[in-house]
Amino acid sequence: MDIQKTIREKAEAAKRASRALAILSTSVKNDALRAMADALEKRAELVLEANAQDLEEARAKGLKRSYLDRLMLNEGRIRQMAEGLRQTAALPDPICQGDYSTIRPNGLEIRRVRVPLGVIGIIYEARPNVTADAAAGLCLKAGNAVLLRGGSEAIRSNTAISSLLAKAAYKAGVPEGALQFVEFTAREAVDAMTHLSGLLDVIIPRGGAGLIRHVVENSSVPVIETGTGV
Repeated sequence: MDIQKTIREKAEAAKRASRALAILSTSVKNDALRAMADALEKRAELVLEANAQDLEEARAKGLKRSYLDRLMLNEGRIRQMAEGLRQTAALPDPICQGDYSTIRPNGLEIRRVRVPLGVIGIIYEARPNVTADAAAGLCLKAGNAVLLRGGSEAIRSNTAISSLLAKAAYKAGVPEGALQFVEFTAREAVDAMTHLSGLLDVIIPRGGAGLIRHVVENSSVPVIETGTGV
């Protein structure tokens, strides 16, 4: 399979969806977030089964206990993910809200109003909860489409979570294609995302220093650099 072609197609679908998502009503976005939370809880068994396979493989690789803890999901953690989505739904809609205005001496009023960025690419590592929390939840609330690429150790967990979230969101009225997940674990997938100028409006790398440095140094897409993990 052509990794670059497939990822570009996903980004193109997200870009198309972003135009409708940007003007989606607050009520539809909030209904979608609550539907996504319900889907996680109702299909928790599916997520836990996928996570068990990820954990089995991670243990076979001899990964540290701290890393395994970040990777592990249980019913309590899935409930926390769902509650995070519901809390996000309860937040005020940031879109079209003004946070600054001034009137010039000639009477001209200048206002600063929050608008969606468009399509956000998020590249992250072990924690499967990021798929729901920062990615789908916060991006959707702010009217942004998203292209996600998680770490290889959590590929099954992330695939299951993203699929549940996307189906629930689309059924609730979110434009088809707004929530995209990259199933490829090769580094080539990261490099493909960092060269999607015109399709991705910003990339956010979340993880260790090596990942963040690689994205910052090689991306032709604007990058929001986060703090490094441990």
